[in-house]
Amino acid sequence: MTHDLDSERLNSMEIKKIFIDLDLQIRNAVSLYWNTRLNQQKKQKISGRSDQGLRSAVTGGAQMDGFIDLFTHVIKSVEIPPSCIYRKKTVELPGFFRPTKEWDLIVVKDNSLLAAIEAKSQVGPSFGNNFNNRTEEAIGSAVDLWTAYREKAFLASPQPFLGYFFMLEDCYSSNLPVSVKEPHFKVFPEFRNASYMKRYELFCRKLVLERHYTASAFIVSRKDSGLSGEFSSPTDDLTIKAFLKSLAGHLLAFE
Repeated sequence: MTHDLDSERLNSMEIKKIFIDLDLQIRNAVSLYWNTRLNQQKKQKISGRSDQGLRSAVTGGAQMDGFIDLFTHVIKSVEIPPSCIYRKKTVELPGFFRPTKEWDLIVVKDNSLLAAIEAKSQVGPSFGNNFNNRTEEAIGSAVDLWTAYREKAFLASPQPFLGYFFMLEDCYSSNLPVSVKEPHFKVFPEFRNASYMKRYELFCRKLVLERHYTASAFIVSRKDSGLSGEFSSPTDDLTIKAFLKSLAGHLLAFE
């Protein structure tokens, strides 16, 4: 929880500097994402393994580095030492239902877990099965972490910031209304004829409403214009700026 003092500090000129040129930084991250995917696909074709298709770009991992760089920048800006920020290596945290889970970025200071962030994405053409996998993965990871936290897996850590970031390809398929099967019971009305873009928006919002995650961000980007960094935020409550302000406000208490 962000205290009143932290809120005041977040509004100070010093903290506001964190968010100068934020749109440019996000555009750079989006551009890196699409260009990395493109380069990964080209390398697959050159090496003769083009039959792996889009999966090669998904499993490359490095496409999300620009967003992790952005989160790291904000964390450093609130005086968290770089030695307390972990990404790519030593990012395992104990779970309750499984031994460990690798997060995309974690902050551990003075033997306390301060933050853990997941950064995920999805592109077409297939959205159905991937949507289900993403939702189950995110909910499961959160439940596992909070149960482990209850059981003192993170020693005397205060309640950590748990963040979920998602970028979706803005394309014809992700905007199409999707039908639902209701053989026995009715689905919640917000899901009826909702596109996958709308489903992801609802999902990210509900992760926070149900307190599985402290904050969530959801953006969309087209494959063609995304190469130059174009993106949009479908809803005001799930912007990256709001996400980063929540992260910074939480960490200010632990300088």
